[in-house]
Amino acid sequence: MLNGGFMVRTQIQLTEEQAKKLRELSAASRESVAALIRKAVDQFIISGKPDRSTLYRQAELVVGKYKCDTDDVSVHHDRYLEEAFGP
Repeated sequence: MLNGGFMVRTQIQLTEEQAKKLRELSAASRESVAALIRKAVDQFIISGKPDRSTLYRQAELVVGKYKCDTDDVSVHHDRYLEEAFGP
């Protein structure tokens, strides 16, 4: 943990898929789900930016909400996301 101090109880909501993956990782690594979440939070704080899969999930939330002057976005969306988010 970054601060190494006292723990603060926090309640979060996860998608079913996130909870399932965390339980699987927990069983495989023999670490608690809470420990895995703390590690993920530490990594996020250190890196200062979300990981690639988070960026893609955020992008998916706006699909179809806006108009675009480019008519090939539905065909070349991966290329446009790669250009926007980098390798």
